[in-house]
Amino acid sequence: MKIKGIDYRNEEPLELEIANGRIVEVIPFSSENEKTLPFIAPGLFDLQINGYKGIDLNKSRLSVADIDTMTQMLWEQGVTTYFPTIISNSDEETASLLSMLSTACRTIPEVDASIGGIHLKGPFISPEDGPRGAHSKQYIKAPDWELFTRWQKASGGRIRIVTLSPEWPGSTYFIRKYTSSGVVVSIGHTAANPDLISQAVDAGATLSTHLGNGSHLMLPRHPNYIWEQLASENLWSSIIADGFHLPDSVLKVFLKVKPERTILISDATSYAGLSSGVYTGHIGGEVELSQEGRLFVKGNPQFLAGSAQTLLWCVNQLIKKEILPLKEAWDMASLKPMEFLYGKSFNGFQIGAPADIVLFNKDENGIKILQTIKSGKTIFRKY
Repeated sequence: MKIKGIDYRNEEPLELEIANGRIVEVIPFSSENEKTLPFIAPGLFDLQINGYKGIDLNKSRLSVADIDTMTQMLWEQGVTTYFPTIISNSDEETASLLSMLSTACRTIPEVDASIGGIHLKGPFISPEDGPRGAHSKQYIKAPDWELFTRWQKASGGRIRIVTLSPEWPGSTYFIRKYTSSGVVVSIGHTAANPDLISQAVDAGATLSTHLGNGSHLMLPRHPNYIWEQLASENLWSSIIADGFHLPDSVLKVFLKVKPERTILISDATSYAGLSSGVYTGHIGGEVELSQEGRLFVKGNPQFLAGSAQTLLWCVNQLIKKEILPLKEAWDMASLKPMEFLYGKSFNGFQIGAPADIVLFNKDENGIKILQTIKSGKTIFRKY
């Protein structure tokens, strides 16, 4: 299989040869018809997605068919790999949801290939209003290794990221336990003081979950837990650039401080891709989706209830607002998550790398996905 396109990195024509699901040759070439070629880029990689287009990964009675359908819909948005994100719930319901994800991976090869791991975001987070976000307070609890072990077994060993708040007594012990088992610990939904943040990093935490969100509306000027995480050399930052979670000025500062250690995430909920209106679900209870695309707890507009936008939307926002050029914005949503997880950098089109690729057009209205390729196989085509 050979595909041609305009390299997203330098806007030069490029041909990729694919065999056995991997890139085997990368060939720059000259073309008089390059204006007719689509852009070519690595597939998007979303580390935090709660649902999409009416499918809620945190609802009761989640089915294998739901997971399969959602995976296919994400392909249409250029997402070739994602982390289903399970938020705070009852112990039994959490185990059930994790088991269903495991079953989907075991029974549908394409789903298994697309799910890079599971992100457990709660219940080991702050019980305080503000940092808790839209998580139900009744489910919040201190870190529990025995409980986590049961959940990991239910998931088939697929939990790869745990978001927790280090404000709980003994958090450093649990962070070491999680990391020693191969699980990434991310600091998020926290009210921890700077000393506790620092201790968590020393214990092995390596990521900040949607930095700047899941926090109090008012914070001390300094010090505070946002500055402490941003200043840490050992923490990567994940951010939501949907135009609602963080002001453009904050995005610019975050990106200037950690240009090489920032990851774009969507935090998309089941309301992403739906029309405006009032909805009820596990995340946030009764929520409202505005015509502009902002999702918030009904009656409390200042409290966001996750995102109603995709990772592709976030990339488009950064480019349209000229916060980042195409290459940097795209890399933060594709290659940077891989670099964070696997500890090495990727250039996008390495010989021997899995052929997870998207083709797209770009104009003043943004990027439009034309074709998505996973492991060398076309899984979505618009034309």
